[in-house]
Amino acid sequence: MILSGRRPARWVLSLALVLWLAALGRDGFDRWIDATDLPALASAQSVEVLDRNGTLLRPYTVADGRWRLAVSLDAVDPGYVAMLVRYEDKRFWEHPGVDLWAMGRAFGQGLRYGRLVSGGSTLSMQVARLLEDSGTGRWQGKLRQVRVALALERVLSKEQILTLYLNHAPFGGNLEGVRAASFAWFGKPPNRLTPAEAALLVAIPQSPGNRRPDRDPVAAQTARDRVLHRMEGQGILDPETVQAALTEPSPNSRRDFPMLAPHLADRARLEAPLQTRHVLTLDAGLQARLEQLATDSVASHGDRLQIAIMVADHQTGEVLASVGSSSYTADAREGFVDMTQALRSPGSTLKPLVYGLAFDRGLAHPETMIADRPTDFDGYAPQNFDGLWRGEVRVRQALTMSLNLPVVSLTEALGPEHLLAGLRRAGMEPVIPGGRPGLAVALGGVGLRLTDLMGLYAALANGGTRVDLRWRDEPSPGFVPHRVIGDVAAWEVADILRETPRPRGMMATEIAFKTGTSYGHRDAWAMGFDGHHVVGVWLGRADGTPVPGVFGGDLAAPVLFSVFQRLGPAEPLPPPPAATLLVSNDRLPLPLQRFGPPGGTPERGGPEISFPPDGAIVEGAGLTVKVRDGLGPFTWLANGAPLATTRGRELRIDDLGPGFSSLTVIDAAGRSARASVELR
Repeated sequence: MILSGRRPARWVLSLALVLWLAALGRDGFDRWIDATDLPALASAQSVEVLDRNGTLLRPYTVADGRWRLAVSLDAVDPGYVAMLVRYEDKRFWEHPGVDLWAMGRAFGQGLRYGRLVSGGSTLSMQVARLLEDSGTGRWQGKLRQVRVALALERVLSKEQILTLYLNHAPFGGNLEGVRAASFAWFGKPPNRLTPAEAALLVAIPQSPGNRRPDRDPVAAQTARDRVLHRMEGQGILDPETVQAALTEPSPNSRRDFPMLAPHLADRARLEAPLQTRHVLTLDAGLQARLEQLATDSVASHGDRLQIAIMVADHQTGEVLASVGSSSYTADAREGFVDMTQALRSPGSTLKPLVYGLAFDRGLAHPETMIADRPTDFDGYAPQNFDGLWRGEVRVRQALTMSLNLPVVSLTEALGPEHLLAGLRRAGMEPVIPGGRPGLAVALGGVGLRLTDLMGLYAALANGGTRVDLRWRDEPSPGFVPHRVIGDVAAWEVADILRETPRPRGMMATEIAFKTGTSYGHRDAWAMGFDGHHVVGVWLGRADGTPVPGVFGGDLAAPVLFSVFQRLGPAEPLPPPPAATLLVSNDRLPLPLQRFGPPGGTPERGGPEISFPPDGAIVEGAGLTVKVRDGLGPFTWLANGAPLATTRGRELRIDDLGPGFSSLTVIDAAGRSARASVELR
């Protein structure tokens, strides 16, 4: 009885000892796992520049030249994730980091066949290997992966471990992570993959060097098809889906990563070098269309003509597209230079601001008569671009015809400094040759950027108030919405610019625009806006050398209207403000009927031939002569011979003939005026 009673006691003690030793082993094993020195879980990611909708505009490689585009689990196609887990580690969601059954199977198959038949590495173990960049062949490395995998499972969720795999898996060459691979092999993000595409991305990491589609497309497709067949056998894909996927072409080359808005992307990275993600206000689709338009626009104009295009929403201030050149290359066009930022002469594109300031100051009205005749401004004697003079014209006509003498006269009355102040209120940073502004500023004698002119025309479109034009999705620091000109003046300018002669075949009457050509044909401009968008176009050579025969109206304006066509139907401009004076010239207050010095009134002395001005060159065989001041009736003579006596101030002469003629007018008081003219 005593002996039979001792045997159970010894058995219990033996069992307790075994359990105690097992507990000690377990506790020691736990301490060993907990003491694991984990590798860094965060690694350098490619800097990415995205558009307003999250579309990738341009990524950059990390320091070692690899493409490693960050991706989250919810940004990857669920079908790919399901196929990956089923193919690589079907018990991933259940095991603690190591699948003992799979490892045992792999060990047994290795003993039986004398070679590796199937792997026992779980996704967690693969993540451990990828994080430490360790090999797979030596048992020491495999043991380390087991330890790190078990440790990772204790500090990370399954979703976090899977996300690490999605960001670090090798896909051939310098591609790491499923997002970089999806762009490189399919040209799209991995959120919507076909079953065939998903299967290829499952297959490549198993042997990325041998299954690169650009190096061995047959091996890549064979591996893809193997994955598809296994997914069918395990019920992940139905037979019909697999058969369709097997017929889908497999890529045999690597695609380029997106390179939209490269100049602006460079600026974003330079301004915030510590950021890895830059979200811009651009629209990727519009940007792509305008980059193609830029390339097409200069293709037939030699190998040096360059172009820049910008589009902004003047209601919100968001820049929607910024094309710095026709191509981002170091070619003869110097495409690597961002021409939206280059200092250039704006030509006649500042004239609308001059007129707007004059309207604000009460110097003129759109229906005011203003002289276009040869004038010497203390040694500065500008001419019109075509060398012709129109005599006395309405201010409205002077702007739509882009005449030089009227705008210089207004600038003299305003004062060049007043014009510069207006530029600065619009957010511009003008660079004045020689440091002191002169009257030539009105005709482009100042250095400005396309971005500057975009700000000016956005203000004109915005009722005369400066707009916060920005390409980042946050307000510009320190921005102040200065009023550049009054709302009435801004509307009057826009109303005139709606009448600017359009390029052949263009009928969009809601677009207000102005062209410009700088001295020496170095720059061709077109700036315009409708009720929603403002658009700027520049053409020229990046090195600033002349482009013979280039004109803003001929070259830049058609591109401007092509841009608006890509934006959709033009939106109407706003109606006139309530205070707008909508009357003809004869109903204007007397000081506004004809432009004169500030505070002055029209002279009532002897007659003066207002058209043609003395020394004018007029095209055609006849002309209409005009007289101002003096007392009617008026007697007209041509080359000393009487022509007619009129009570009005105009006379049509049809038979002067080509060549030089001398015109004389005599008023009722016997006072006379004389002008010489050449008809061509």
